[in-house]
Amino acid sequence: MKIVILDRDGVINQDSPDYIKSAAEWIPIPGSLEAIARLCQAGFRVFVASNQSGIGQGLFNYDAFAAMNDRMQQQLAELGGRIDGIEFAPDHPDKPGHKRKPSPGMITDLTRRLNLSAELIPVVGDSWRDIEAARAAGARPVLVRTGNGRRTEATHADALRDVVVYDDLAAFAAALVAAQQALPPIPA
Repeated sequence: MKIVILDRDGVINQDSPDYIKSAAEWIPIPGSLEAIARLCQAGFRVFVASNQSGIGQGLFNYDAFAAMNDRMQQQLAELGGRIDGIEFAPDHPDKPGHKRKPSPGMITDLTRRLNLSAELIPVVGDSWRDIEAARAAGARPVLVRTGNGRRTEATHADALRDVVVYDDLAAFAAALVAAQQALPPIPA
């Protein structure tokens, strides 16, 4: 099974220091939904692992979070794509649980449920905590320059030497699909 794990805010949709609190505020980054559709059409299952501390801080509730995800799924469906599952950590930043990134809990829970090893799974994020969570889970961290990515790249340049960096999710998806197509077929 080929899977990709994506952070949401700053990777798929525009982020905000004031949090994305409603479906109306959920705005996709140009090309991101098309990138997910491309991954799906190439046989990848796409999952999201996202800190959503706005829930724990009382800035929005579970219904608002579900409405944001419904909007994302509806827009993806129009393009022939989908998110196969969404892991999220609603914890308040002052009281993080085992799932809140930089902890690897969302990634390890997902790979355990799917009965997969994390080592070949790309985990795409825009922040240092995404990179830390991927490393802690034994997955392949990938940084995109959207959202907080440019700042993350500048701040942690030395620690990112072994991390592949793309301008955005579309560039990552194009490279991953091209690499998959270049592999020889598996004998039956």
